[in-house]
Amino acid sequence: MSRIERFAKRVSIKESSLRTRMLDIAAGLKDVIALGRGDPDLDTPAHIIEAGQKALGAGATHYTHPLGMPQLREAIATSIKANGGGDYTSDEIVVTSGAQESMFVAMLALIDPDDEVIMPSPGYNSYHQAVELAEGKTVAVPTFEKDGFALTAEAVEKVLTPKSRMICLINPSNPTGMVIPPSEIEKLAALAVKHDLIVISDEIYARLVYDNARVQPVAALPGMKERTITIDGFSKAYAMTGWRVGYFAGPRTLVKAMAEIHHGLAICAPAVSQHAALAALTGPQDSVEAARREYDSRRVVMMAALDRMGLSYAKPNGAFYVYANVSSTGLSASDFCLKLLEEGRVMMFPGSLFGDHCDDYVRISLLQPVPRVEEAARRMASVVAGLKAQKLTKSA
Repeated sequence: MSRIERFAKRVSIKESSLRTRMLDIAAGLKDVIALGRGDPDLDTPAHIIEAGQKALGAGATHYTHPLGMPQLREAIATSIKANGGGDYTSDEIVVTSGAQESMFVAMLALIDPDDEVIMPSPGYNSYHQAVELAEGKTVAVPTFEKDGFALTAEAVEKVLTPKSRMICLINPSNPTGMVIPPSEIEKLAALAVKHDLIVISDEIYARLVYDNARVQPVAALPGMKERTITIDGFSKAYAMTGWRVGYFAGPRTLVKAMAEIHHGLAICAPAVSQHAALAALTGPQDSVEAARREYDSRRVVMMAALDRMGLSYAKPNGAFYVYANVSSTGLSASDFCLKLLEEGRVMMFPGSLFGDHCDDYVRISLLQPVPRVEEAARRMASVVAGLKAQKLTKSA
Protein backbone atom coordinates (compact mmCIF):
# COMPACT_ATOMS: atom_id res chain seq x y z
CA MET A 1 0.00 0.00 0.00
CA SER A 2 1.36 3.41 -0.92
CA ARG A 3 1.80 6.11 1.71
CA ILE A 4 -1.02 8.05 0.03
CA GLU A 5 -3.49 5.19 0.61
CA ARG A 6 -2.44 4.47 4.19
CA PHE A 7 -4.81 5.56 6.95
CA ALA A 8 -3.66 6.79 10.34
CA LYS A 9 -3.79 4.10 13.01
CA ARG A 10 -6.61 5.94 14.76
CA VAL A 11 -8.94 5.30 11.80
CA SER A 12 -10.71 2.07 12.71
CA ILE A 13 -13.41 1.98 9.99
CA LYS A 14 -11.83 1.93 6.56
CA GLU A 15 -14.65 0.42 4.48
CA SER A 16 -18.26 1.34 3.83
CA SER A 17 -20.44 0.47 6.82
CA LEU A 18 -23.75 -1.38 6.76
CA ARG A 19 -25.43 2.00 7.23
CA THR A 20 -23.86 3.32 4.03
CA ARG A 21 -24.78 0.13 2.19
CA MET A 22 -28.41 0.46 3.25
CA LEU A 23 -28.56 4.11 2.23
CA ASP A 24 -27.19 3.15 -1.19
CA ILE A 25 -29.87 0.44 -1.57
CA ALA A 26 -32.61 2.83 -0.47
CA ALA A 27 -31.50 5.35 -3.09
CA GLY A 28 -32.46 2.86 -5.78
CA LEU A 29 -35.94 2.08 -4.40
CA LYS A 30 -39.22 3.97 -4.58
CA ASP A 31 -41.42 4.94 -1.63
CA VAL A 32 -39.00 3.89 1.10
CA ILE A 33 -40.27 4.71 4.60
CA ALA A 34 -37.25 5.88 6.56
CA LEU A 35 -37.29 4.84 10.22
CA GLY A 36 -33.53 4.85 10.57
CA ARG A 37 -31.96 8.23 11.24
CA GLY A 38 -32.32 10.37 14.34
CA ASP A 39 -33.30 13.54 12.46
CA PRO A 40 -36.76 14.82 13.53
CA ASP A 41 -39.19 15.07 10.62
CA LEU A 42 -40.92 18.04 12.27
CA ASP A 43 -40.04 21.54 11.13
CA THR A 44 -38.15 23.98 13.29
CA PRO A 45 -40.80 26.16 14.98
CA ALA A 46 -41.60 29.32 13.02
CA HIS A 47 -40.51 31.81 15.71
CA ILE A 48 -37.07 30.20 15.80
CA ILE A 49 -36.68 30.38 12.03
CA GLU A 50 -37.82 34.00 12.11
CA ALA A 51 -35.20 34.82 14.75
CA GLY A 52 -32.51 33.32 12.55
CA GLN A 53 -33.70 35.28 9.53
CA LYS A 54 -33.74 38.53 11.47
CA ALA A 55 -30.27 37.82 12.82
CA LEU A 56 -28.90 37.32 9.32
CA GLY A 57 -30.51 40.56 8.21
CA ALA A 58 -28.91 42.34 11.14
CA GLY A 59 -25.45 41.06 10.23
CA ALA A 60 -25.02 37.83 12.25
CA THR A 61 -22.54 36.52 9.71
CA HIS A 62 -19.32 36.83 11.73
CA TYR A 63 -17.59 35.06 14.60
CA THR A 64 -19.12 35.31 18.04
CA HIS A 65 -17.34 35.00 21.36
CA PRO A 66 -15.59 31.57 21.21
CA LEU A 67 -17.62 30.26 24.15
CA GLY A 68 -20.85 31.45 22.52
CA MET A 69 -22.89 34.65 22.71
CA PRO A 70 -23.03 35.77 26.37
CA GLN A 71 -26.82 36.17 26.28
CA LEU A 72 -27.22 32.63 24.93
CA ARG A 73 -24.96 31.16 27.60
CA GLU A 74 -26.92 33.01 30.26
CA ALA A 75 -30.18 31.64 28.81
CA ILE A 76 -28.73 28.12 28.80
CA ALA A 77 -27.70 28.45 32.45
CA THR A 78 -31.21 29.62 33.33
CA SER A 79 -32.78 26.75 31.38
CA ILE A 80 -30.55 24.11 32.98
CA LYS A 81 -31.46 25.33 36.47
CA ALA A 82 -35.18 25.62 35.62
CA ASN A 83 -35.20 22.00 34.47
CA GLY A 84 -33.65 20.71 37.68
CA GLY A 85 -30.01 20.70 36.56
CA GLY A 86 -26.82 22.17 38.00
CA ASP A 87 -26.30 25.80 38.97
CA TYR A 88 -23.96 27.19 36.30
CA THR A 89 -22.55 30.59 35.46
CA SER A 90 -22.15 31.65 31.84
CA ASP A 91 -18.39 31.02 31.87
CA GLU A 92 -19.04 27.35 32.71
CA ILE A 93 -20.92 26.84 29.45
CA VAL A 94 -19.55 26.51 25.92
CA VAL A 95 -21.81 26.64 22.86
CA THR A 96 -20.70 24.14 20.21
CA SER A 97 -21.51 23.17 16.64
CA GLY A 98 -24.04 20.61 17.79
CA ALA A 99 -23.87 18.30 20.79
CA GLN A 100 -21.78 16.02 18.56
CA GLU A 101 -18.86 18.43 18.77
CA SER A 102 -19.26 18.60 22.54
CA MET A 103 -18.67 14.87 22.94
CA PHE A 104 -15.52 14.93 20.81
CA VAL A 105 -14.17 17.95 22.69
CA ALA A 106 -14.81 16.17 25.99
CA MET A 107 -12.89 13.07 24.96
CA LEU A 108 -9.98 14.97 23.44
CA ALA A 109 -9.69 17.12 26.55
CA LEU A 110 -10.17 14.50 29.25
CA ILE A 111 -8.99 11.12 27.91
CA ASP A 112 -5.35 10.03 27.68
CA PRO A 113 -4.14 6.97 25.76
CA ASP A 114 -5.36 3.74 27.41
CA ASP A 115 -7.78 5.54 29.75
CA GLU A 116 -10.95 3.47 30.06
CA VAL A 117 -14.33 4.98 29.28
CA ILE A 118 -17.36 3.05 30.49
CA MET A 119 -20.52 3.17 28.43
CA PRO A 120 -23.66 1.11 27.99
CA SER A 121 -24.06 -1.47 25.25
CA PRO A 122 -25.99 -0.66 23.15
CA GLY A 123 -25.20 3.04 23.14
CA TYR A 124 -24.74 5.98 20.82
CA ASN A 125 -22.00 4.95 18.39
CA SER A 126 -20.29 8.34 18.08
CA TYR A 127 -19.05 8.08 21.66
CA HIS A 128 -17.04 5.01 20.66
CA GLN A 129 -15.51 6.94 17.78
CA ALA A 130 -14.65 9.89 20.02
CA VAL A 131 -12.93 7.63 22.54
CA GLU A 132 -10.94 5.94 19.77
CA LEU A 133 -9.76 9.28 18.38
CA ALA A 134 -8.59 10.22 21.87
CA GLU A 135 -6.73 6.86 21.98
CA GLY A 136 -8.75 5.71 24.95
CA LYS A 137 -10.41 2.35 25.44
CA THR A 138 -14.16 1.79 25.46
CA VAL A 139 -15.40 -0.59 28.14
CA ALA A 140 -18.90 -1.66 27.13
CA VAL A 141 -21.34 -2.72 29.83
CA PRO A 142 -24.08 -4.93 28.35
CA THR A 143 -27.67 -3.95 29.15
CA PHE A 144 -30.64 -6.24 28.63
CA GLU A 145 -34.26 -6.09 27.54
CA LYS A 146 -35.42 -7.85 30.72
CA ASP A 147 -34.01 -4.93 32.73
CA GLY A 148 -35.41 -2.27 30.42
CA PHE A 149 -31.87 -1.73 29.05
CA ALA A 150 -31.02 0.23 32.19
CA LEU A 151 -27.35 0.76 33.02
CA THR A 152 -26.81 -0.07 36.70
CA ALA A 153 -24.15 0.91 39.19
CA GLU A 154 -23.74 -2.75 40.11
CA ALA A 155 -22.83 -3.67 36.53
CA VAL A 156 -20.49 -0.69 36.18
CA GLU A 157 -18.64 -1.46 39.40
CA LYS A 158 -17.79 -4.93 38.11
CA VAL A 159 -15.77 -3.53 35.19
CA LEU A 160 -13.86 -0.83 37.06
CA THR A 161 -10.07 -0.98 36.96
CA PRO A 162 -7.25 1.41 37.94
CA LYS A 163 -7.45 2.74 34.37
CA SER A 164 -11.13 3.69 34.63
CA ARG A 165 -11.50 7.40 33.91
CA MET A 166 -15.04 8.17 32.82
CA ILE A 167 -18.65 6.96 32.74
CA CYS A 168 -20.83 8.00 29.80
CA LEU A 169 -24.56 8.26 30.43
CA ILE A 170 -26.96 8.92 27.55
CA ASN A 171 -30.24 9.58 29.32
CA PRO A 172 -32.78 9.02 27.76
CA SER A 173 -30.95 6.42 25.72
CA ASN A 174 -30.18 6.35 22.06
CA PRO A 175 -30.92 3.69 20.74
CA THR A 176 -33.23 2.07 23.32
CA GLY A 177 -35.38 5.00 24.47
CA MET A 178 -34.78 3.96 28.08
CA VAL A 179 -34.76 6.53 30.91
CA ILE A 180 -32.39 5.54 33.71
CA PRO A 181 -34.37 5.54 36.98
CA PRO A 182 -33.37 8.50 39.20
CA SER A 183 -32.48 6.10 42.02
CA GLU A 184 -29.97 4.37 39.72
CA ILE A 185 -28.50 7.71 38.64
CA GLU A 186 -27.88 8.46 42.31
CA LYS A 187 -26.07 5.14 42.72
CA LEU A 188 -23.96 5.78 39.61
CA ALA A 189 -23.09 9.24 40.94
CA ALA A 190 -22.02 7.78 44.27
CA LEU A 191 -19.86 5.28 42.39
CA ALA A 192 -18.22 8.10 40.43
CA VAL A 193 -17.38 9.94 43.65
CA LYS A 194 -16.05 6.78 45.32
CA HIS A 195 -13.73 5.97 42.42
CA ASP A 196 -12.92 9.56 41.36
CA LEU A 197 -14.49 9.25 37.91
CA ILE A 198 -15.68 11.91 35.49
CA VAL A 199 -19.27 11.55 34.26
CA ILE A 200 -20.49 12.59 30.82
CA SER A 201 -24.23 13.19 31.12
CA ASP A 202 -25.77 13.45 27.66
CA GLU A 203 -29.27 14.82 28.23
CA ILE A 204 -30.21 15.84 24.69
CA TYR A 205 -33.47 13.83 24.81
CA ALA A 206 -34.43 14.89 28.33
CA ARG A 207 -37.41 17.00 27.20
CA LEU A 208 -38.91 14.03 25.33
CA VAL A 209 -40.18 11.61 27.99
CA TYR A 210 -43.40 9.62 28.41
CA ASP A 211 -45.45 7.77 31.03
CA ASN A 212 -44.42 10.24 33.75
CA ALA A 213 -40.74 9.30 33.43
CA ARG A 214 -38.25 11.74 34.95
CA VAL A 215 -34.68 12.41 33.91
CA GLN A 216 -32.39 13.13 36.87
CA PRO A 217 -29.68 15.61 35.81
CA VAL A 218 -26.38 14.26 37.15
CA ALA A 219 -24.74 17.61 37.89
CA ALA A 220 -27.53 18.56 40.32
CA LEU A 221 -26.65 15.73 42.70
CA PRO A 222 -24.40 16.39 45.72
CA GLY A 223 -20.72 16.38 44.87
CA MET A 224 -21.31 15.87 41.16
CA LYS A 225 -21.06 19.27 39.49
CA GLU A 226 -17.27 19.29 39.87
CA ARG A 227 -16.93 15.94 38.09
CA THR A 228 -19.74 16.10 35.50
CA ILE A 229 -19.79 17.36 31.93
CA THR A 230 -23.40 17.90 30.87
CA ILE A 231 -23.99 17.72 27.11
CA ASP A 232 -27.18 18.97 25.51
CA GLY A 233 -28.42 20.76 22.43
CA PHE A 234 -31.35 21.99 20.41
CA SER A 235 -31.55 19.34 17.69
CA LYS A 236 -34.11 16.99 19.19
CA ALA A 237 -36.55 18.98 21.33
CA TYR A 238 -36.66 21.94 18.92
CA ALA A 239 -36.16 20.02 15.63
CA MET A 240 -32.99 21.97 14.87
CA THR A 241 -30.60 19.28 13.64
CA GLY A 242 -29.52 21.28 10.60
CA TRP A 243 -28.75 24.40 12.63
CA ARG A 244 -25.85 22.58 14.34
CA VAL A 245 -25.93 24.14 17.77
CA GLY A 246 -25.44 22.45 21.14
CA TYR A 247 -23.43 23.00 24.31
CA PHE A 248 -21.56 21.50 27.19
CA ALA A 249 -21.54 22.68 30.79
CA GLY A 250 -19.11 21.77 33.52
CA PRO A 251 -16.83 22.99 36.29
CA ARG A 252 -14.80 26.05 35.39
CA THR A 253 -11.49 24.20 35.90
CA LEU A 254 -12.33 21.72 33.12
CA VAL A 255 -14.33 23.99 30.83
CA LYS A 256 -11.49 26.49 30.44
CA ALA A 257 -9.22 23.91 28.78
CA MET A 258 -12.06 22.27 26.86
CA ALA A 259 -13.00 25.64 25.40
CA GLU A 260 -9.57 25.93 23.80
CA ILE A 261 -10.04 22.65 21.94
CA HIS A 262 -13.49 23.80 20.81
CA HIS A 263 -11.95 27.03 19.56
CA GLY A 264 -9.34 25.10 17.58
CA LEU A 265 -11.97 22.83 16.02
CA ALA A 266 -14.74 25.29 15.21
CA ILE A 267 -13.75 28.79 16.43
CA CYS A 268 -17.40 29.23 17.41
CA ALA A 269 -20.82 27.80 16.70
CA PRO A 270 -22.57 29.46 13.72
CA ALA A 271 -23.71 32.94 14.70
CA VAL A 272 -27.13 32.63 13.06
CA SER A 273 -27.73 29.33 14.85
CA GLN A 274 -26.89 30.86 18.20
CA HIS A 275 -29.52 33.56 17.66
CA ALA A 276 -32.04 30.86 16.73
CA ALA A 277 -31.10 28.86 19.84
CA LEU A 278 -31.64 31.94 21.99
CA ALA A 279 -35.13 32.31 20.54
CA ALA A 280 -35.75 28.61 21.22
CA LEU A 281 -34.94 28.98 24.91
CA THR A 282 -36.55 32.35 25.56
CA GLY A 283 -39.62 31.99 23.32
CA PRO A 284 -42.79 29.91 23.75
CA GLN A 285 -42.23 26.28 24.68
CA ASP A 286 -45.53 24.89 23.42
CA SER A 287 -43.80 23.44 20.34
CA VAL A 288 -41.73 21.15 22.55
CA GLU A 289 -44.82 19.74 24.23
CA ALA A 290 -46.56 19.37 20.87
CA ALA A 291 -43.58 17.43 19.53
CA ARG A 292 -43.47 15.24 22.63
CA ARG A 293 -47.15 14.36 22.23
CA GLU A 294 -46.67 13.60 18.53
CA TYR A 295 -43.76 11.25 19.20
CA ASP A 296 -45.75 9.61 21.98
CA SER A 297 -48.63 8.90 19.56
CA ARG A 298 -46.22 7.27 17.14
CA ARG A 299 -44.64 5.28 19.97
CA VAL A 300 -48.01 3.85 20.96
CA VAL A 301 -48.81 2.89 17.36
CA MET A 302 -45.49 1.11 16.84
CA MET A 303 -45.59 -0.74 20.15
CA ALA A 304 -49.08 -2.05 19.36
CA ALA A 305 -47.89 -3.19 15.93
CA LEU A 306 -44.86 -4.98 17.40
CA ASP A 307 -47.16 -6.73 19.88
CA ARG A 308 -49.26 -8.01 16.99
CA MET A 309 -46.13 -9.24 15.20
CA GLY A 310 -44.96 -11.07 18.30
CA LEU A 311 -41.72 -9.09 18.49
CA SER A 312 -40.54 -8.19 21.99
CA TYR A 313 -39.06 -4.88 23.16
CA ALA A 314 -38.51 -2.96 26.37
CA LYS A 315 -41.14 -0.23 26.58
CA PRO A 316 -39.34 3.03 25.79
CA ASN A 317 -40.13 6.00 28.03
CA GLY A 318 -37.93 8.60 26.39
CA ALA A 319 -36.44 9.86 23.10
CA PHE A 320 -38.17 8.72 19.88
CA TYR A 321 -37.01 5.17 19.37
CA VAL A 322 -38.28 1.64 19.90
CA TYR A 323 -35.63 -1.08 20.22
CA ALA A 324 -37.18 -4.33 19.04
CA ASN A 325 -35.95 -7.92 19.15
CA VAL A 326 -36.23 -9.58 15.71
CA SER A 327 -34.38 -12.82 16.51
CA SER A 328 -37.66 -14.79 16.34
CA THR A 329 -37.63 -14.26 12.56
CA GLY A 330 -34.60 -16.52 12.27
CA LEU A 331 -32.39 -13.73 10.92
CA SER A 332 -29.79 -11.57 12.54
CA ALA A 333 -30.86 -7.97 12.97
CA SER A 334 -28.42 -6.89 10.25
CA ASP A 335 -29.84 -9.37 7.73
CA PHE A 336 -33.40 -8.54 8.81
CA CYS A 337 -32.84 -4.83 8.13
CA LEU A 338 -31.51 -5.58 4.66
CA LYS A 339 -34.45 -7.86 3.87
CA LEU A 340 -36.99 -5.37 5.26
CA LEU A 341 -35.48 -2.64 3.12
CA GLU A 342 -35.31 -4.67 -0.08
CA GLU A 343 -38.70 -6.41 0.24
CA GLY A 344 -40.73 -4.09 2.46
CA ARG A 345 -39.14 -0.75 1.53
CA VAL A 346 -38.80 0.21 5.19
CA MET A 347 -35.41 1.33 6.48
CA MET A 348 -34.31 0.88 10.09
CA PHE A 349 -30.89 0.13 11.51
CA PRO A 350 -29.61 -2.89 13.45
CA GLY A 351 -28.34 -2.53 16.99
CA SER A 352 -24.90 -3.63 15.84
CA LEU A 353 -24.43 -0.07 14.56
CA PHE A 354 -24.85 1.09 18.16
CA GLY A 355 -22.28 -1.21 19.71
CA ASP A 356 -24.77 -3.84 20.80
CA HIS A 357 -23.28 -7.02 22.27
CA CYS A 358 -25.63 -9.12 20.11
CA ASP A 359 -27.19 -8.82 16.66
CA ASP A 360 -30.81 -9.38 17.68
CA TYR A 361 -32.27 -5.87 17.84
CA VAL A 362 -33.30 -3.10 15.48
CA ARG A 363 -33.67 0.58 16.29
CA ILE A 364 -36.94 1.96 14.97
CA SER A 365 -36.95 5.76 14.72
CA LEU A 366 -40.41 7.26 15.17
CA LEU A 367 -39.75 10.05 12.73
CA GLN A 368 -42.63 9.73 10.29
CA PRO A 369 -46.25 10.91 10.70
CA VAL A 370 -48.63 8.38 12.27
CA PRO A 371 -50.12 7.25 8.91
CA ARG A 372 -46.63 6.47 7.59
CA VAL A 373 -45.70 4.69 10.83
CA GLU A 374 -48.84 2.58 10.40
CA GLU A 375 -47.94 1.80 6.79
CA ALA A 376 -44.36 0.93 7.79
CA ALA A 377 -45.74 -1.41 10.44
CA ARG A 378 -47.97 -3.15 7.88
CA ARG A 379 -45.02 -3.69 5.54
CA MET A 380 -42.87 -4.90 8.41
CA ALA A 381 -45.59 -7.28 9.58
CA SER A 382 -45.75 -8.85 6.11
CA VAL A 383 -42.00 -9.44 6.02
CA VAL A 384 -41.97 -10.79 9.59
CA ALA A 385 -44.85 -13.18 8.84
CA GLY A 386 -43.03 -14.49 5.77
CA LEU A 387 -39.81 -15.07 7.67
CA LYS A 388 -41.56 -16.85 10.53
CA ALA A 389 -43.39 -19.08 8.03
CA GLN A 390 -40.07 -19.98 6.37
CA LYS A 391 -38.58 -20.74 9.77
CA LEU A 392 -41.44 -23.09 10.61
CA THR A 393 -41.12 -24.83 7.25
CA LYS A 394 -37.40 -25.43 7.75
CA SER A 395 -37.91 -26.79 11.26
CA ALA A 396 -40.77 -29.14 10.22
